[in-house]
Amino acid sequence: MDGKTAERPTVLRTAPGTERPRRFRPRLRYELIGCGLHGHELLGTDAEHLRPADALFAREAGGLRWYRCLRCDSWVALPPPTAPTRQFPPEREQVTLPLRGKALRDRYVLRLIALDRLLHFLVLGVLSAAVFLFATHEVALNAEFSRVLQGLQGGLGGPVNDTEAGLVHQVQRVFSVAAVNLYLVAAGAAAYAALEGVEAIGLWRGRRWAEYLTFVATVVFVPYEIWELTRSVSPLKMLTLVINLAIVVYLVVAKRLFGIRGGGAAERAERAEDSGWAALERATPVPGAAPVAVRADHTDFVVEG
Repeated sequence: MDGKTAERPTVLRTAPGTERPRRFRPRLRYELIGCGLHGHELLGTDAEHLRPADALFAREAGGLRWYRCLRCDSWVALPPPTAPTRQFPPEREQVTLPLRGKALRDRYVLRLIALDRLLHFLVLGVLSAAVFLFATHEVALNAEFSRVLQGLQGGLGGPVNDTEAGLVHQVQRVFSVAAVNLYLVAAGAAAYAALEGVEAIGLWRGRRWAEYLTFVATVVFVPYEIWELTRSVSPLKMLTLVINLAIVVYLVVAKRLFGIRGGGAAERAERAEDSGWAALERATPVPGAAPVAVRADHTDFVVEG
């Protein structure tokens, strides 16, 4: 080396779905999932003419227009528009490009977590409303329960359940709870439901503050969940713990919270690498250029042969 920085080779990222599939470690291509759900993102389908600068995403050959999907890099052949609404495709600064790469992956993962939080919001909301209604009508419900219990005892010729472990005893214990305590339980469930709702909205919209809020709200209950498993093991408890631990690890490692792996600045740089017109240009094949693949750690290496 002569002291000068080595020039990085032009990076040619393989289009999603074009690499050899792995049998035991299949790789999700979120671009293909997005196009499967929402269709291809094509630009210039309503333009009468194409300019040389538009070759990045639209080309003409053999009487057809070839449009490049701005999300998954697929090229779609369509006839030229019969009733164009504009002379040329819009300028680049007028186009909002779809997410690609890790930015798109993060959107899907965060929205999956948001759906989990939405489920929590609904369950806790219903629980809060039920406890509140029970506390409000506790006296009337207790009287009705006592009347039904007396009727059962008379019809069966004896007590329905005289043990301290039966269902009747458990219901009687619920009625013995003071109304003020029930209101506190309802308020606590409502507050936690509101927190889960805020998390769901923030995560769905990809807000950084929602990632921190979700991390704190999740990690606080992990010790309690572990303690619950020491008392009794059930598939639901184990599944809940595994899901919450996976969420915590994902937020810390992949989203780089609390300055981990470079923090927010590194996360934004990683998103920028996979997004924008520059990313599309890097993913465009150059005739005669040696292809450069990209490892999982984003380091480049030239493919020989």
